[in-house]
Amino acid sequence: MPVFHKIEGFISNVKIEIINDDRKEILKPLVDFIQQKVNRQDEIHLNFICTHNSRRSHLAQVWAQTLAYYFGIEKVFCYSGGVEITALYPMIAQTLRNAGFQINKLSEGQNPVYSIKYAENEYPIIGFSKNWNNEFNPKSKFAAIMTCSQADENCPFIAGAEKRMLIMFEDPKKFDNTSQQAEQYNKSSMQIAAELFYVFSKIELKQRP
Repeated sequence: MPVFHKIEGFISNVKIEIINDDRKEILKPLVDFIQQKVNRQDEIHLNFICTHNSRRSHLAQVWAQTLAYYFGIEKVFCYSGGVEITALYPMIAQTLRNAGFQINKLSEGQNPVYSIKYAENEYPIIGFSKNWNNEFNPKSKFAAIMTCSQADENCPFIAGAEKRMLIMFEDPKKFDNTSQQAEQYNKSSMQIAAELFYVFSKIELKQRP
């Protein structure tokens, strides 16, 4: 089954030509990690880590899981976490909803839990703020992808990580409560989607018999 139609439309508008050679070098370790796992037919566990697990790490988790499915790459499991626990910022949920994801809030409170669905017959992504080593996340054989420099500096050691890499994204937080908020959050979502589209588009799948 394909991703939801509106998500497919969003994906069709991503512009990978904006990714320059320097950025491709930054993304290469992630391409290599996924490719090696695919070659060995291993499960692929990706944990996107930011300071508060409220914005960029969630966008990266959701788009990575969605694009792995979009490109037919199996056994990909994407997670997110932080150095501190806050909450999935509501504008992230709205931004993903605008892109075509089905978003349901499963619980209220200071740190709500969201169900984020990208295709009719696939398990939804569960989104909430948590520490990177929360029991919800993998304990070994995963790639730790640091999406901000502060988390990278505050977490010099990620226990259980098979590979650690720094792939920083711009924080849309600085546009909160401004007239540009929705536009800039969408721009961040588009940038992250474009770069992860590039990553998964580089993966070569073995021909099935």
